Amino acid sequence: MQYIPAKTIVTRTKSTQWFGASYNMNIYRGCCHGCIYCDSRSECYGIQEFDQVCAKEKALEIIRGDLRRKVKPGIVSTGAMSDPYNPFEGELELTRHALELLCAYGFGVCIATKSALILRDIDILQEIAGQNPAVCKITITTCDDRLSEKIEPGVPASSRRFEVVEELSRAGLFAGILLMPVLPFLEDTEENVLGIVERAARAGARFIYPAFGMTLRQNQRQYYLQKLEELFPGKGLAERYQRQYGMSYECASPQARKLWKAFSAACDKAGILYRMPDIIKAIHMGYGEEQLAFF
Repeated sequence: MQYIPAKTIVTRTKSTQWFGASYNMNIYRGCCHGCIYCDSRSECYGIQEFDQVCAKEKALEIIRGDLRRKVKPGIVSTGAMSDPYNPFEGELELTRHALELLCAYGFGVCIATKSALILRDIDILQEIAGQNPAVCKITITTCDDRLSEKIEPGVPASSRRFEVVEELSRAGLFAGILLMPVLPFLEDTEENVLGIVERAARAGARFIYPAFGMTLRQNQRQYYLQKLEELFPGKGLAERYQRQYGMSYECASPQARKLWKAFSAACDKAGILYRMPDIIKAIHMGYGEEQLAFF
């Protein structure tokens, strides 16, 4: 494991519009999941050798100092730039000890991951949830295990991730699915999207938050198109993307409108939240008027 210097780790967010989080926390840099669509590979983030995971030096000491200096507790989001449950976390336990610090200092947490390792920390997540929100977001973009193993080779198959959502839900945690990105021409079918809603409902998911499309920018675009050619030879997918989107950053699915209509109807029927204001309200429900004041 390579360690990199850091001055601060828990930083203030610009707004609380992303799952109600007031702070960001990235203990690791880089990711070895190998997901072909990851936006964090983009040049603008300046991460050299993105596929190599690095940990931040004295991370727990820095996090403790950051939390002590925060005037107002809130929800700390982690997993935006690097999965907090990469394979090295199994031994290092930096994420687990960071959760213990959040609990001790009275902060909530909002975790995004594709790893089943989050189940190891159910005990501390339940402890956090006893006093503040503890949100578990599991990214699932396809119902097809064969496809997920191609486009996300370093993480558990989709079927296993549905099981993770179910185990978190059974533990009483606020768990759901990040349905993003939905890759154009690969995953943007009603069959796939409605299949995810159906399996999410069976798993007890509280929410699904979707993005029917993806983003592509410098570095990431070239990498993604190359991977399409390698993984789906003869399909002409890279050429199709270039024809449809050119150099556009936002690559919405041509089926986005149709998918949203089918998706929202299915979620309404299943009682699954999918609009961010509704999700945020549910996250804070039961934690006192003070936390709901911003509504």
